[in-house]
Amino acid sequence: MANNYLSQLKELLSLTVKQQASDLHLSCGHPPVLRSAGALVPLLKEKKLSAQDTQALARALMTPEQYTRLSGEKEIDFSYNFEDKARFRVNIFFQKGNVSCALRLIPSKIPTINELNLPPILHEFAKATRGFVLITGPSSQGKSTTLAALIDEINHERAEHIITIEDPIEYIFKEDRSIIDQREVFEDTLSFAKALRSTFRQDPNVIMVGEMRDEETIGTAITAAETGHLVFATLHTNSASQTIHRIVDAFPPSQQGQIRAQLSGSLLGVVSQRLVPRIAGGLVPACEIMISNPAVANLIRDNKIHELPLVIETSIEAGMVSLNRSLAILVKRKEISLSNALTYSLNPAELKMLAR
Repeated sequence: MANNYLSQLKELLSLTVKQQASDLHLSCGHPPVLRSAGALVPLLKEKKLSAQDTQALARALMTPEQYTRLSGEKEIDFSYNFEDKARFRVNIFFQKGNVSCALRLIPSKIPTINELNLPPILHEFAKATRGFVLITGPSSQGKSTTLAALIDEINHERAEHIITIEDPIEYIFKEDRSIIDQREVFEDTLSFAKALRSTFRQDPNVIMVGEMRDEETIGTAITAAETGHLVFATLHTNSASQTIHRIVDAFPPSQQGQIRAQLSGSLLGVVSQRLVPRIAGGLVPACEIMISNPAVANLIRDNKIHELPLVIETSIEAGMVSLNRSLAILVKRKEISLSNALTYSLNPAELKMLAR
């Protein structure tokens, strides 16, 4: 019976890779479902999965230690290497007492900034030697891939010691000019905060933090950027101004002035991205980009964060761009539809004017 589920799992993973789907979902009461170009596609030739099916498929993915963790914590993240053909980031969780699985396909080749159709200004972040760069956006909008592209560009361009802290490890970097140490939370370290504190004794030039989840991790990342390291990190926020608010609000009021001062001195930029369905198929990124300059630094320090969108909108020549302007450019190029652009906009009325 276990062999049957293992062979079914292999077939489903092979199909996910072949179809170049971004995700595979295994949920009780449904056939397996792929996410392709942003849309959910049920595999109607497959039978609906029972509670026993999803549990057995999940067990086929996990080591005994991982299964013990799932039983205790009711959810687990890990990476899965599929026959050296592809890697998957796996989340297994319980819903209504049954097991469900969400598997994200991680391409074996790390795409470049240009291949991802990201704004060329991102190359400047990869050239930096110190400071704090934040890649933000909702879940499943390509933040991890953008981070990987930036780190890999540094890897190919100069000799640095790069430490990544991830949960789980997604892209595997092939060392070129740099030394790259990839640490996985729970496997190689107990937490993001503990691993980040340890980096101060590991002589890194570049630090990548897969996700900033708590006050200690955020504070240590800012300190690392202040003390001469280049730090990349992600946050689940919708815009540059919301990102600054989220970071500052993670601290008690008595510390917020100090955090704003530290952030104003160390921040290099914030990229907030969305993956929008293309008219021709596939997805294309739309990005809000804020680059820290004296005006941005002063607004952060003086707690005038609500004025940041105006600086972004009026600093096009400096490489900044608002999300609406990025969406409008894609509409005018006929890469995306106006209706899709409006779905992703935080200010649809303004977008309609820009897209005329």
